[in-house]
Amino acid sequence: MSLVADIASLRQGRRRKRRMGLAALAAALMAGIALTLAVGQSVTPPLTVMATLLGVDTGGDAFTIRVLRLPRAVISALAGACFGMGGVTFQTLLRNPLASPDIIGISSGASAAAVFCIVMLHLSGTIVSVVAVAAGLGVALLIYLLAWKGGAAGARLILVGIGISAMLQSFTAYLLTQAPSWSLQQALRWMTGSVNGAELGQALPLLLALGIFGSVLLALRRDLETLAMGDDMAAGLGVPIGLVRIGVVVAAVGLVAFATAAAGPVAFVAFLSGPVAARLLRRNGSLLMPAALTGAVLVVTADFAGQVLLPARYPVGIVTGVLGAPFLVLLIARDNRSGGSL
Repeated sequence: MSLVADIASLRQGRRRKRRMGLAALAAALMAGIALTLAVGQSVTPPLTVMATLLGVDTGGDAFTIRVLRLPRAVISALAGACFGMGGVTFQTLLRNPLASPDIIGISSGASAAAVFCIVMLHLSGTIVSVVAVAAGLGVALLIYLLAWKGGAAGARLILVGIGISAMLQSFTAYLLTQAPSWSLQQALRWMTGSVNGAELGQALPLLLALGIFGSVLLALRRDLETLAMGDDMAAGLGVPIGLVRIGVVVAAVGLVAFATAAAGPVAFVAFLSGPVAARLLRRNGSLLMPAALTGAVLVVTADFAGQVLLPARYPVGIVTGVLGAPFLVLLIARDNRSGGSL
């Protein structure tokens, strides 16, 4: 009885620590959103912010908060959550922290398609987002097929993805050299990642993507964790490997593609969210929800830093790129020291 009680107590303690970690991430997200709504080129008192959100006419503050700041905060949080959940899904499935969508080319595919639509076809608005989502899914399928050799091994898929990403980035750079000045600024958004000019109408597709694809991933989270232990182990435990892998890949790519369509390929958020969440929660349970919250916190705080804390105003993708690049180098260096390989 004592052993059973000890195990039950240990599990209860782990669940309590997980809830505390999730609550801390949620609190950090709410604090970041509150700062985004209250602080900009001018500071709005918290009571005025609350009154504005409740529909009270507060004059000029109403325009600043409802039209400029609120869409920015909402799109940042939703896109970050999509990037975070999609990124950690790939990292878990392929058992490699480098297997994030922005490194293996999925984000590059979506942004290249969007830039092509803007520069060559002179399109804008919803159609560009639709094409970006379709391109993200198509590039993911192409990478998977090229990496297939009796199975899609993690290292092979990552290397193929890096090669595809390099080609897509070169294609996008060529498109930018052909862009007229009136469309260059819009096209550059898809290169850096930005929530400048965000509108609340963009939130609905992100909410639907997060609700549908996120629900699929949460429903398959146990099978995903089992797959992370290897195909043989998963098959022995009765996991339908093929169906689960297709389901989680489609859902993860969908999340990343919709996020890229809304905010551009915000650098390193999909890559950073999983490892950061794992360190905060000490890998206590599934990382899907923690990574989603971590991604939302990263994008919201990085956008706030780029707009308010730094000497000049920078798109969110530049800020996350500055943070993420050193982390990538450190991760590769640590992997080399430990004798690991890609």
